[in-house]
Amino acid sequence: MTAGSTTHVTHEFGPIWDARSRVLILGSIPSPSSREAGFYYMFPHNRFWPVLAALFDQPVPGPDPAVRARFALNHCIALWDVIQECDIHGASDASITNVVPTDIAGLLDRVPIGTIFTTGRKAGQLYRRYCLPILQEKGYRSTMINLPSTSPANAAMSLADLIKAYQPIRKALDDKEPKSDRQDNHNDYDK
Repeated sequence: MTAGSTTHVTHEFGPIWDARSRVLILGSIPSPSSREAGFYYMFPHNRFWPVLAALFDQPVPGPDPAVRARFALNHCIALWDVIQECDIHGASDASITNVVPTDIAGLLDRVPIGTIFTTGRKAGQLYRRYCLPILQEKGYRSTMINLPSTSPANAAMSLADLIKAYQPIRKALDDKEPKSDRQDNHNDYDK
């Protein structure tokens, strides 16, 4: 890829989930580092894993994808992305065009997710534009909460700020009953 060029990207790894998953965390599309590693949030300076570790008062899981998958699943977290295919320049979500969404409804057919979280403004926008109409048409009523990006490009937020902003994940997991009977789209980080 030359400077200034756009690449057609296809998501080459599926969702991480099991029958215990209660929340789904969606990014936009894997970064080049994540695509290379074949797993989610693998850019070394992305703060996603330190934030999740802090939420559960656990050590940050090592860089091995299997360790990170176990960490997420042990905390009832499913991981995926909004986009199955798109055109993108590098890792710039702002450059995303020609979107084909992932089959989130197909995942929800298999696991009772109560709350869906999107990480970053663009992931939230893409979810509402491409995925939410399909989910509503199929009768899914999961709560959606948009969280700030953990990317180093979001330098305005410190690690402590991100940990605080991600507390709704912990709250959703601590709730006794999943809230899958209503659609509540919070856009706290779309401003």
